[in-house]
Amino acid sequence: MSVRTETVAADEAGVRLDRWLRRRFPDLTQGRIEKLLRTGQIRVNGARAKSNARLEAGQQVRIPPLGEAPQASAHDDRPHVSDKDADFIRSLMIYEDRDLIALNKPAGLAVQGGSGQSRHLDGMLPALARRGEPAPRLVHRLDRDTSGVIVVAKTARSAAELAKQFKSRETKKTYWAIVLGAPRPASGEISGFLRKGAGGAEGREQMELARHGDDDAKHARTLYAVVDTAGQRASWVALRPVTGRTHQLRVHMAEIGHAIAGDRKYTCDRETPGGLEGKLQLHARSLELQRPGGSVTLTAPPPPHMRAAFEALGFEESSARGDLFAGLEE
Repeated sequence: MSVRTETVAADEAGVRLDRWLRRRFPDLTQGRIEKLLRTGQIRVNGARAKSNARLEAGQQVRIPPLGEAPQASAHDDRPHVSDKDADFIRSLMIYEDRDLIALNKPAGLAVQGGSGQSRHLDGMLPALARRGEPAPRLVHRLDRDTSGVIVVAKTARSAAELAKQFKSRETKKTYWAIVLGAPRPASGEISGFLRKGAGGAEGREQMELARHGDDDAKHARTLYAVVDTAGQRASWVALRPVTGRTHQLRVHMAEIGHAIAGDRKYTCDRETPGGLEGKLQLHARSLELQRPGGSVTLTAPPPPHMRAAFEALGFEESSARGDLFAGLEE
């Protein structure tokens, strides 16, 4: 495996370098990370860095050969991707231009490797590269159980440009969710501070409410608009995260007493309507990006389990018309 460059995604800003490395390369030990940094084999924007350095969106991290990937053939230095996974990731493509590819990520597929995650989107990206070109790289993430639009950059330059858009909030993300109960008022804003907590089961990441000034507290802001309701049992809600904090939408909806259906981590005291699968009912419906010549909106159809939930609750996709967040955005 050759030297490669990874771009820090917008939602990874502020993460320590050593933690960022372990998230992307779970087999790396802290000792090996320290040695690679000490010898200058891992660099940030071309410069040596310490393990406790806080990363910024768009920074380029040099990764030396780590020996964790299967050997490529003598005629192709890209990491090996099985034919099955190559066909699978190509089937997810919903948009492509000279700089980026957009995919409709299915629920249940992890974006990056981690504990117990041997199959993930990042590991399949080399299948989208043309011979002699580097593999596309991630510029943002979705939770494993969240489906929908995710974009990958074809070059380091486009990765940096896209990361800058995410960081400066030039992008507009719209999510669809089925939540428990009927939020009142039917549209509004949820705002507050979040931080990483220690309450996650099996060591998994869990966010918690925080106060301004608390250690690691970051402001989070979400706009929401109810599209349709099934009585008082459940609602179809459009969500727009103005900020990009971990699990932000899930925490915010649970906090106002209308947790997203199928969410086992962030819950409320409302019952889930019968007939819904146990999967998380959260979908990254669309993403508006600035491209040369103007903006482009990438849209992904909802996954099968969410379409089944729409049918069970009597929701019609055509009901989501016009600007659902009119009057809510600054």
